[in-house]
Amino acid sequence: MGELRTLVDGRGLVESPRWHDGRLYFCDWSAGEVLDGAGAVVARVESLPLCIAFLPDGTLVAVDSPRGRLLRVAPDGTLATHAELGRAGWNDIAADGRGNLYVNGAGFDPVAGADFAPGAVSLVAPDGVVRPVADDIAFPNGMLVTPDDSTLIVADSYGHQLLAFDIAADGTLAGRRVWADLGDGVPDGICVDTEGAVWYADVPHKCCVRVAEGGEVLQTVELDRGGFACALGGSTLYVTAAEWQGMTAAEMVTPGSGRLLAIDVDVPGPR
Repeated sequence: MGELRTLVDGRGLVESPRWHDGRLYFCDWSAGEVLDGAGAVVARVESLPLCIAFLPDGTLVAVDSPRGRLLRVAPDGTLATHAELGRAGWNDIAADGRGNLYVNGAGFDPVAGADFAPGAVSLVAPDGVVRPVADDIAFPNGMLVTPDDSTLIVADSYGHQLLAFDIAADGTLAGRRVWADLGDGVPDGICVDTEGAVWYADVPHKCCVRVAEGGEVLQTVELDRGGFACALGGSTLYVTAAEWQGMTAAEMVTPGSGRLLAIDVDVPGPR
């Protein structure tokens, strides 16, 4: 494993790194911006949370959480509605190779200090129809679809676990199971490598951890601030990190503490 290096510094609450077509993208929730790996602005979306995914045809899709929409992002950064989600409070998003999109959200507003309620995952089909496909997840956070489109893995931050679901041909989910019990781990954004292991970023423990199915810890990257999400591009692990101040703080992260980090790893991500 290589040395941890900083690629972009001075940002806010950085999240949702995605590797697509040889290029990295990530989001700065504080600024409402989608950026590339050099820190150049690709699009501006006023949303918190602000998560992104790429459809099979290369279309960039972003969550507009407050207005309950999915947005298509054109190459020039202009926005158009892709689907109406029907309510506010959405979080992470993942796409499969059939054009299905999975969007999750908590069952309560943690920023407002609301009482806890479990969250859920919804499917946005290629025709734009939205329907719930999984519920009773304590706090659904990062998500990924395995390269063979067979499995959706969801990070349950409050449950300290990674959940897995089988994906049917129509995009619906079945076969819910605990993919990995993480002990006291608090998984946020996740990614998968070519050996089928999952990396998860952990805010309170200031690290990024690689685990096998079942929960065995294979590698750990220590950070000096909270790890919010991670993505693999070839043999490079990209991590978004910032100094966490709390969900109900006036600024959830210390302004200017957001960084895009990179470290070379032994097992690459899917192509």
